[in-house]
Amino acid sequence: MLRTRPWVPYLYVAPMCILLALVFGYSLVRVFDFSGRLIRGASGSWTGFLNYDLVLEDPTFREAVENSALLLLAVPILTVISLLVSVLLFDRARGWRIYRSAVFLPYILAIPVVGIVFSYIFQFNGVLNEILRALGLEALALDWLGDERLALWSVLFVIVWREVGFGIILFLARLMTMDESQLESAQIDGAGWFQRFRHIILPQLRGTIEFYAVVATITMLAGVFAYVFTLTQGGPGNATQIVEFYIYNQGVRNSLPGLASAVAVLLLLTTLLLIAVLFRVRARATEEQLG
Repeated sequence: MLRTRPWVPYLYVAPMCILLALVFGYSLVRVFDFSGRLIRGASGSWTGFLNYDLVLEDPTFREAVENSALLLLAVPILTVISLLVSVLLFDRARGWRIYRSAVFLPYILAIPVVGIVFSYIFQFNGVLNEILRALGLEALALDWLGDERLALWSVLFVIVWREVGFGIILFLARLMTMDESQLESAQIDGAGWFQRFRHIILPQLRGTIEFYAVVATITMLAGVFAYVFTLTQGGPGNATQIVEFYIYNQGVRNSLPGLASAVAVLLLLTTLLLIAVLFRVRARATEEQLG
C-alpha cells in the first residue's frame, strides 16, 4: 500500500481552495463592507446599518420581497409536475425516450432566449392572443405582460416551463436506479398505480425530493433575474419587481452599490436560513426513518 504523509492530500486541494477563497471569499467580504457604507461610485464613509434602514423603509423593496415570495409558489408546482411526469416516463409508455428528450429540451435553452421568445408570445398582439382570437376566444386574449394582475403569473409560468425539465430528469434518474422488484410484487398483489406511487415510489424518492426542493428554492430566490429582465424589466410599474432586480436597479441604474449590497446581504442570509430549515427538516425525517 502506498503511504503518504497526512498533509500531502491537502496539497492537491489547496489550489482550488485558494481560488474559491479569492473568487467568492473576497467578493463576499467586499459586499458586507459595501453594505455598511454610503457609497456613490467606488468608495464612501462608514454608516453602519443606515443602508439597511433605508432599504427596509423603501416601499419598492417591500413590493420586491412580496413578489419574490410569490415566486416561491413555483417550488411545489415544479416538484409535483416533475414527480408525475417522471413516474409516467418511468412506466415506459410508447415513445418514452422521445418524451424524455422533449421535456428536457427547454432546460438546455439559454434563459435570455426563452425570455425573448415568450415576450413575443405574450404580447397583446402576440402569437398566443392571435391564436385565441382565431379560435373565437377573444375574451381570453389578455395583456399577459402589460397587466399588473397577470404579469407576475406569466413570468411564473415561463419559469416553470423551463425549470421543470431539470426536476423530471433528476427524479427519473433516481427511479432508474430503484429496485423494480417491489413494484412488480405490488402489481402482482393487485396494487393500483396510485397505491404503488404512494407507498413505494414516494418513500424511495424522499431524499431526492428534499434535495430538489432546496435547489428550486435557491433558484426562485436568487436565479430568476434573467427571466424578469428579458420579459418585463420589472414592470408594469413594480408588478414584477423582485429582490434580484431591485439589487440591479440600485447598483447599476442608480449607482448606489451600498444599498444594493445591503439587499444582497439580506438575500444571502434569507437563502441560508431557508436552506438550514430545509436541511433540518430532512435530518429530522431521516432520524424518524432510522428510529
